[in-house]
Amino acid sequence: MTVTLRVVLDQLVAPTSRDLAEASASLAQALVDTAPRGCDVAAITPAPGLPNDAGVTGLSAETRLSMRRRELAASWQLGVAPGIGRGLIHSPTALAPLVRHDRVNETHQIVVTLWDLRAWETPDELPRAEVLATRALLSRIGKHADAVVVPSHAMAERLAEVAKAKLVAKVRVIGGAPAAGFRAPSDAVGRLRALDLPASFVALAGGAAASDGLADAFAALASEWDGDVVVLDVPEGEEPAVVELASAAGVPEARVHARGTLDQWDRAAVLSHAVAFVAASTRTDWPWRAVDALALSVPIVARDTAVHREVLADAAAFATESGLGAAVARALGEDAERLRVLAGDRAKGFAWAASADRVWALHAEL
Repeated sequence: MTVTLRVVLDQLVAPTSRDLAEASASLAQALVDTAPRGCDVAAITPAPGLPNDAGVTGLSAETRLSMRRRELAASWQLGVAPGIGRGLIHSPTALAPLVRHDRVNETHQIVVTLWDLRAWETPDELPRAEVLATRALLSRIGKHADAVVVPSHAMAERLAEVAKAKLVAKVRVIGGAPAAGFRAPSDAVGRLRALDLPASFVALAGGAAASDGLADAFAALASEWDGDVVVLDVPEGEEPAVVELASAAGVPEARVHARGTLDQWDRAAVLSHAVAFVAASTRTDWPWRAVDALALSVPIVARDTAVHREVLADAAAFATESGLGAAVARALGEDAERLRVLAGDRAKGFAWAASADRVWALHAEL
């Protein structure tokens, strides 16, 4: 008898985040590739179903629901999940058909994944409706999920501070990784030209929110770097605010290039030309761009946080707010080559195949 693990792939149909979409596709493909004997992988998707270019091959079946993602999310958040059926269900995000079930007698499992805790750590930076919906979802997760995957031990500890003991007992740590096949593209120079970016710069990521740490990063760069600065993942409409932050810190507007969310090849092209990457966020989120920088052997300067210490280990120059400038100077100078080598070594510890193995082990444990 074949055991089927069904993966919720809503992000491949109607993505709300490029990072979540890439993680969903990469993990799903790794689950197919690492499936134990007697097991296969299927998909659960909202209407209209997986597109032909979804990036996942080898799925045994697709449970295509009648509702589109927005309506599906509203239905599942209310505990209404028609057409799902029973079995092993894994969601690479927090969205899952969380309903009352009997894991032992019905052989029905539901596992969800949390990548950030922004609704608790920085609620003032989010719309109130989003904060309330996220917190309500965590309550349903605590009641009905059989396990909750988080990408770092630091996040597990932070979750324990904001969640009930019943939920904390369900937490398992399974790290993320760069998008499958992430590497510098052969046409990187052309991509930079198309993005109207210079050939050399220091890279940052984030927007105007205080927890993104850009103000501190710009202040450090103002004293230690006289070249260009490229900021990735700037939320739509926040570009002027990011440039203003840079100007206030002493970085001329003409040297700041704010860009939104890029696909993995444009992103890889940009990071591969960065002389350093400054991971300035103070949140407990999974550091997507820092892990991308590792994969491309980019020297990294990171705010000294529990997440950065755990994920980056010795492959970064860590600093507090007041020490960022000195750390940037080291990463651009005497420590540049050492950090580049350490980044490449550390990157070997992040692979979706390893994450998939742990997902299979988790469902076997349950």
